[in-house]
Amino acid sequence: MKKYFQHLKSDLPASIVVFFVAIPLCLGIALASGAPLFSGLIAGIVGGIVVGAISGSEVGVSGPAAGLTAVVLAAIASLGGYQNFLLAVVLGGVIQILFGVLRAGIIGYYFPSSVIKGMLTGIGIIIILKQIPHFFGYDADPEGDFAFFQVDGENTFSEILASVNHISLGPTLIALIALGILVLWSTVLVKRAKIFQLIQGPLVAVVIGVVFYNIVKGTEFLGFNADQMVSVPVPDDAASFLAQFSFPNFGAITNPEIWVVAFTIALVASLETLLCVEATDKLDPEKRVTPTNRELLAQGIGNMVSGLIGGLPITQVIVRSSANIQSGVKTKMSAIFHGFLLLISVVLIPRLLNMIPLSVLAAILFIVGFKLAKPSLFKTMYELGWKQFVPFIVTVVGIVFTDLLTGLAMGLMVGIVVVLIKSYQNSHFLHIEGEGINDNTIKMTLAEQVTFFNKGAILKELDNLPENSYLELDVRNTRYLDNDIIEILDDFSHKAELRNITIKLISERGVVENPPSYLEFFKLTPKKELYKTVEDTQDTTGE
Repeated sequence: MKKYFQHLKSDLPASIVVFFVAIPLCLGIALASGAPLFSGLIAGIVGGIVVGAISGSEVGVSGPAAGLTAVVLAAIASLGGYQNFLLAVVLGGVIQILFGVLRAGIIGYYFPSSVIKGMLTGIGIIIILKQIPHFFGYDADPEGDFAFFQVDGENTFSEILASVNHISLGPTLIALIALGILVLWSTVLVKRAKIFQLIQGPLVAVVIGVVFYNIVKGTEFLGFNADQMVSVPVPDDAASFLAQFSFPNFGAITNPEIWVVAFTIALVASLETLLCVEATDKLDPEKRVTPTNRELLAQGIGNMVSGLIGGLPITQVIVRSSANIQSGVKTKMSAIFHGFLLLISVVLIPRLLNMIPLSVLAAILFIVGFKLAKPSLFKTMYELGWKQFVPFIVTVVGIVFTDLLTGLAMGLMVGIVVVLIKSYQNSHFLHIEGEGINDNTIKMTLAEQVTFFNKGAILKELDNLPENSYLELDVRNTRYLDNDIIEILDDFSHKAELRNITIKLISERGVVENPPSYLEFFKLTPKKELYKTVEDTQDTTGE
């Protein structure tokens, strides 16, 4: 526990940045999901305090996720009320805990590095594109709607075009000032004195934004509309604050539709969390490895708590996590502190939060997005070759033009195709020797792992062997030989006899010439039990 208090000078400033990023996203995701605004804040608080405390991730931040907005929106409508949906969230948490117990966390490791890098880059581009309208004060679409086709009927690019025709002077001016502060802070001031490392640029930008809002409030040209500001619910008293919490309807537990939604939430939330864990571990400067099964347990407990008190489903989220890392986080105390900051602020200072212009927060997210999608990364991936670049760029384009999970699925499918192509190419090594038993000796050495993916390549080479040739088939280094390949060899042995091709099979079980059954040789009998090896035959002849 001591280590968590040794880095407060890094974790506290980072938690403040994450707090400012989290507020509009929590509210925007709730709005896009058709849920009460306060439910997004509940999920953010639980994601910070509960999940942050249990999780083994030192840099990840959890809260309501954009990837679940479509699921939540449809579920609230189909399940007959928000209380029924909350029951699905609780049950989804139980299922996630079961995933953790069954050690399903390993799934995240099966996504190629190129796809994970594409995910980070795609999200960086999406953050920038989605924040452009908010930067100019055009806020028709809620924060946190990261899908290409938006809930307001527009798409990412049509929304940007619309914002150009609806530029508000006040929000745009303070956004430009905030962006200038952030750039100056990170490139110049932070190198001049330690005070600029302790006090984060985003905090200064937000404070100046609040001051600017109060100065220009009510003016005709520079004033702000309500939809251009953070909009935290403001209760009149303690009773109205507590009334914002909702509770699940456990009476609907026998409804099969609730179980379907619960499983959907658990599956999508777990997958998004595991992918985010993989991505944040890559971003972590200290390269720590998050225990994925523990993360599923933490997320499951978090979803149970969130659902029990009226919150949205929770996942680990890349936008807040990357902002956390970029702000110099050292331990998970930052995630926990950001949860407490959300709780304290919505209780004590909701009116002050509502003085923060969304355009200032857009400027902060611009920096987050740019650091995720640096142009130099495209060059680096291109130089690594097409096997890395193609899955990377497909993932990026897929995320930008569809949504996070669809883009990841596209990148993964391309990654699998690349693996199949390389597997096809690397199943065997073939070379022709002019000298040997005769002048047409061909040596084929099979790879260490040969599966049905390799059928096409091996079959093609066998069919191309010339008549009257001598094939030396070496499987001594092969640790796994799929039954499909053995069947190909069995089938080819009949063709070889017709084409006068001699096959010398070299394996750890012995050296055999023209074995009548490859299946028996590889599967059924120990060495030398069925066949007299070539060496035995030669010895007998020598006698």
